[in-house]
Amino acid sequence: MLINVRKLVSILLLIILPLLLVMVSPETAIALIQQQEEAPGQILYKSRHSLRDHQGNSWQVILFKRVKNGEVKDVSLRLVGFPGSVTFNHPEPLQIVFSNGRILEAVDEFGEKAPGPNVGQYDLTDILPKISQADQIELNLSIAQTKSAIAVPSPVVLEWKAIDSPG
Repeated sequence: MLINVRKLVSILLLIILPLLLVMVSPETAIALIQQQEEAPGQILYKSRHSLRDHQGNSWQVILFKRVKNGEVKDVSLRLVGFPGSVTFNHPEPLQIVFSNGRILEAVDEFGEKAPGPNVGQYDLTDILPKISQADQIELNLSIAQTKSAIAVPSPVVLEWKAIDSPG
């Protein structure tokens, strides 16, 4: 009897577990917020996600906040496209578009000195506090090839707000 129960549980797990994995999409999975000590008294908080733009291109979207001696030094958003397929129009700003039509612009931190043409980094220090947990936002990228936009899933916005919160 005990062996039959174990077999039944094993079979159910083999059926249910793959179904659960299929049902959870990458956009809904919340990544772990990474915390790293860069120097004594200086902490870097980081959130990294792989998101797709409306054309289906994959992007690394990395939000990070640097805190030194308890004071926020900067909050930045780095966007990395596939090398050779995208070129950012530096020093154009990043447009953050809200579902209600409001637009905020983030300053290009790299200007003409980007580490690569497929990398953009933008200052969100004053912008992130203006985004609420309930906001639906889209990132309008200024790239040479075409218009490109990345819809930021709600769980990612929640994670960014967790990084933005004090402490």
